[in-house]
Amino acid sequence: MAGIILDRIEKSFGATRVLGGVSLSFASGEFVSLVGPSGCGKTTLLRIIAGLETADRGQVSIGGADVTGRRAADRDVAMVFQNYALYPHMTVEQNIALPLVMRRLGAFERAPLVGRLVPGTDQRRQAILAEVREAARLLSIGHLMQRRPGQLSGGQRQRVALGRAIVRHPKAFLMDEPLSNLDAALRHDMRKELVELHRRVGVTTVYVTHDQAEAMTMSDRVAVMLGGKVLQFGTPREVYERPATIDVAGFIGSPRINILPAEADARGALSFAGRRTGVAVPGITGEVRIGIRPEHVGLQADGMACDIRHVEFLGAEVLVYLREPQTGTELIARLSPEAWAAQDRGRTAGLALPAARLLAFGADGGRLALSAEHQAVQALV
Repeated sequence: MAGIILDRIEKSFGATRVLGGVSLSFASGEFVSLVGPSGCGKTTLLRIIAGLETADRGQVSIGGADVTGRRAADRDVAMVFQNYALYPHMTVEQNIALPLVMRRLGAFERAPLVGRLVPGTDQRRQAILAEVREAARLLSIGHLMQRRPGQLSGGQRQRVALGRAIVRHPKAFLMDEPLSNLDAALRHDMRKELVELHRRVGVTTVYVTHDQAEAMTMSDRVAVMLGGKVLQFGTPREVYERPATIDVAGFIGSPRINILPAEADARGALSFAGRRTGVAVPGITGEVRIGIRPEHVGLQADGMACDIRHVEFLGAEVLVYLREPQTGTELIARLSPEAWAAQDRGRTAGLALPAARLLAFGADGGRLALSAEHQAVQALV
């Protein structure tokens, strides 16, 4: 197993800067996701790790060795592509075996008939076949070995692509949105299978996706990228509960976090729509944006009056779309069916914003430290 270190990676295509000095370190055996919107640079970064693109500046290290100048074939990494890249004329067995055949057999030995005349060829082919069968067993595709890609479902083709990567015993797996071509139900199943496979194989894995659900459910750590930079790198829980910037807060989470306009008074105490929030940003006055996740928004009779715009019943949860009339701010509350049933179901609802669940962001988008309002008052006395 091997860790990966990226040191100040820069990349431009013409006048367009794609990566602006990215530095990351992935531990040996870690599953890391690069997540962000299209065009944020995540696939380019993955291709630089693989050696399929060359960085303008910076260094790539894999397993403690500087591989910046090495070609892709010499980096000992396996890449799984979005389109699977299987050879349609080959069987599943032949597709999985291909990397080992190319590595262990010479051009003459690979010849269908005369190759078997070379001493030791049969033994090497049997060793390759044993490794292929073991990979197929891990992926539960042993019964598909004699089929061709055109005879397989999308999920089966994805397993074959993974098998071809596994048999190489690489230092790292690099995966570029490998589940994006699958339907929602199969994508969910394959997420679980990939996590289980990673636990069994234990190889460092870098996974590129624009789907935050994949990144949050599969990864040990997540790197959130935007505009060619890493905005935050941490565990899924850290990124969700303690976003470093308002952009991270807005990208991670579904439904999106509620962002509300607030005002900080001379003591830093925050108010929304003329009501105190119970928290303060010491040393800051003026406009501040506060955030709260939909699942933390409460509805209660004595809360701030809001109009109910729309309600979505989703079985295990209810999404209530609200509008605060004074500021015109739109909010979403995520409630349990029981909590929604307890409401009087009028056209308005009382909004409650628990102080302990609030986040605050400054003019530069960075997250601000919050304290209880009474502590801010005491600090000025």
